[in-house]
Amino acid sequence: MLSLIFVVCAAFSTEDNDDFNFAKREVLLRRIGHELLLQSGDHTSRVLPVKKISENEYQISFENEITFQPDSLVNLTKRVLAKDPVASDYIVNVLNCGNSSVAYGYSVSKNKKDDIIACIGRKQPKACYTINIKFKSTGINTTKSVYLLGGLSFLAFIGFVFLRSKSVKPQKVLPESLQTDLFTLGSVLFDSKNRKLIVDEKTLDLTATESRVLLIFASSPNEIIERSRLQKEIWEDDGVIVGRSLDMFISKLRKKLEIEPNIKIVVIRGKGYRLEIGG
Repeated sequence: MLSLIFVVCAAFSTEDNDDFNFAKREVLLRRIGHELLLQSGDHTSRVLPVKKISENEYQISFENEITFQPDSLVNLTKRVLAKDPVASDYIVNVLNCGNSSVAYGYSVSKNKKDDIIACIGRKQPKACYTINIKFKSTGINTTKSVYLLGGLSFLAFIGFVFLRSKSVKPQKVLPESLQTDLFTLGSVLFDSKNRKLIVDEKTLDLTATESRVLLIFASSPNEIIERSRLQKEIWEDDGVIVGRSLDMFISKLRKKLEIEPNIKIVVIRGKGYRLEIGG
């Protein structure tokens, strides 16, 4: 009886966690719409409320017409949805508002070799678009049934593992990297691999160190990056840490980012720096 109660509670706990993950997903989808507007050069119009079309399909729509670069959209969705714990496989279709015809589409899989992405590098004309994102079903209901039907066997197995674990040393599992080479910073595209800033078909070159510093900021936009972390990750591996060098590279980056007035690196007194991306 106690085992059954435990299993039922675990099932409801899983349901609460799933509800939270789906709510987080809708916030991430709005983030995609926001960054796409900035990339389109639109800093004032709104992303309309995200619509849930079906159990695993959502629609992002906009107040005004937009334009987009397919490769930037692909990398934008990959970067943002990497923060969704249950979004490993999904299909994106950009639809024309008038007739719902597909203007552009692609598929992203957990296994990268199964990705289906074509026609990148062709900028789409300004028009009214909606973005439909369909996620692969996570099989949540099936999981709950397994919880309830297989509870006693599961607990017996856990007990066996617990007893065996006393003689087995646990192994440390390292997190997988979610970093990509392209980052959308407002209307600026940052190509970290080739060390370039791209905006309105204009390109600015970055030095190796400038690119390494900006990569840390771009991976955590609008978050405080401690000064000590920047110094450690950029210079400590070379055996030298020079405090003034960091200030110099921050100053150089600020000048190059002046091409986008909604992006700036600000000093957080006593803590470090923050890359602020306005909307």
